[in-house]
Amino acid sequence: QLQLVESGGGLVQSGESLRLSCAASGSSAIAWFRQAPGKEREGISCINRSGSVSNYKDAGRFTISRDNAKNTVYLDMSNLKPEDTAVYYCAARSYLCSPTRSAYTSWGRGTQVTVSS
Repeated sequence: QLQLVESGGGLVQSGESLRLSCAASGSSAIAWFRQAPGKEREGISCINRSGSVSNYKDAGRFTISRDNAKNTVYLDMSNLKPEDTAVYYCAARSYLCSPTRSAYTSWGRGTQVTVSS
């Protein structure tokens, strides 16, 4: 299993932007998920080793990218809304991107994003 460590979460106001980072110890498809209190964990976006992106939610406000030299995947979030409040997780799998949570074998511990109105 890969080691994944998320960072960059915090408290922001509605309309502001935030960049999350996921340090991944190896190459694979890396996805961002989020889970709000009382809700299912949902996929946001995924990027594979070659840079091909699959967007699952709010493609206009969330942008995924990766720096393979730094083994880091980023999630840039703009125009944040209170409903974006959640714990954000990055996850990895060995093959192509998938929107399905169960397809990912490695998970980080998550980083909290709170958006105030």
